[in-house]
Amino acid sequence: MDDLTDYDTIVLAGGAARRLGGADKPSLSVGGRPLLDRVLAACPDAAITVVVGPRRPATRAVVHALEDPPGGGPLAALDAGLRHTTAPTVLVLSADLPFLTAATVRCLLEAATRTDGAAAPGGGSVPHVGRAPRDGGTPRDGAMLQDASGRDQPLVAAYRAEPLRRELARVRAEHGTLAGLPLRALMAGLLLERVPDATTTASFDCDTWEDISAARARIREHGNVLDEWITAVKAELGIELDVDTAALLDLARDAAHGVARPAAPLTTFLIGYAAGQQGRDVQELTDRAAALANRWAAEGAADADATGAETKPAE
Repeated sequence: MDDLTDYDTIVLAGGAARRLGGADKPSLSVGGRPLLDRVLAACPDAAITVVVGPRRPATRAVVHALEDPPGGGPLAALDAGLRHTTAPTVLVLSADLPFLTAATVRCLLEAATRTDGAAAPGGGSVPHVGRAPRDGGTPRDGAMLQDASGRDQPLVAAYRAEPLRRELARVRAEHGTLAGLPLRALMAGLLLERVPDATTTASFDCDTWEDISAARARIREHGNVLDEWITAVKAELGIELDVDTAALLDLARDAAHGVARPAAPLTTFLIGYAAGQQGRDVQELTDRAAALANRWAAEGAADADATGAETKPAE
C-alpha cells in the first residue's frame, strides 16, 4: 500500500482546557460541528484512528484510549495512542484544529515519507529540525507544520512510527516517566521536516473562548460560508457527494430566472436526490439540468418575441 494511504491517526483529545474554564474543548461546536469531528474529517482514510482522552461521540468509528495517568500530558497521551497503531506512518493531531484539511494532511504525509535527498514541493529544500541530517536517501523521521510566525506545531504532524517509538522509549528511560513532560523532550531526537503554513490557517487552534469566537466568525466570512455550510450538511446527513457550489448556484439562478423562482431550490434538491439514489455524478446532472433550464428560458423568450411580432401593428 502507498505510504500516503498506509497511515494511522492519533488525536490528542485530553487536557484540562483551563483557559476555557474546563469546558470539554473537543466537543465545542464551530460551524455546527464539534471540533473533534472537524479534525477527524481531515483524515478519513486513516487505517486506524485513535482518540486519546475521555470517551465522547464521533462521526466515525475510532479506537478510544486514555493516557496513564489520566491528564498526564501530551507525551503520555501520544504513548497511549501509539500502542493501538500498526501503520508505518502516524499522523498526530490535537483535537482543536477547526480549519485542518485533507490537503494539509496529504502534504504532511508526503513530506514525512520523502527521503533526505528528495525535493520539497515546488522545488528547493525545506529546513529540518532536531538532530543533524543523515546520509542522503535515508527516510526522515517525519514532518510537522510550521505557522506563519515560525513556530513549530508538533501536534499537526506526521511521524514515522518506529523512530517515534524509539524516542518515546528514550525519554521514558531518561526521566523514568512520560507524565508531565513537554513535547520538546521528544522533538530533539527526531529528524523532522517543517511544512510551512503561510496563513496559519491549518495550524489555528482553539485554546481560549476568543479563539473559538474567531473560528466561528471566520467560517461565516463571505468567501467561506457556503463551502462550510455544504460540508456541514453533508456531514450531518452522512453523505459523500462532490459539490461544485458555483455550478449549482449558476443552475439555481438559471432555474429562477428562466422558469420560476421556486424552481431554484426544487431543482437543486432533485439534483442531490438523483445523485444519491442513482450514484450519478453531480456535475453531469447539474450540466443537464442547466441545459434544460436554458432551453426552457429560450423557448419563453422565443414565444414572447413571436407574440410581440403578432400583436405589433402593421406599418
